[in-house]
Amino acid sequence: MEQKDLELIRELVDSDQELAELWRRHLELETQLENMNQRVYLTSEEQVERKRLQKIKLAGRDRMDAILATYRQQGRQA
Repeated sequence: MEQKDLELIRELVDSDQELAELWRRHLELETQLENMNQRVYLTSEEQVERKRLQKIKLAGRDRMDAILATYRQQGRQA
């Protein structure tokens, strides 16, 4: 994630409940995926679960990007 995105998230997380929840979930998924990726071997079920988590994380990231884009657009119009 880019530094400018992280800074904007930190600014908005207290005032935007949806963004706060997405960010919290993003960090949880990142930790879970890091733990899985550190393992030498994953069973086929674990590989499927890793892919599922990656898709959920990506969907959340897409939603966060949309929220941030909205805030950026509003900032330009102000």
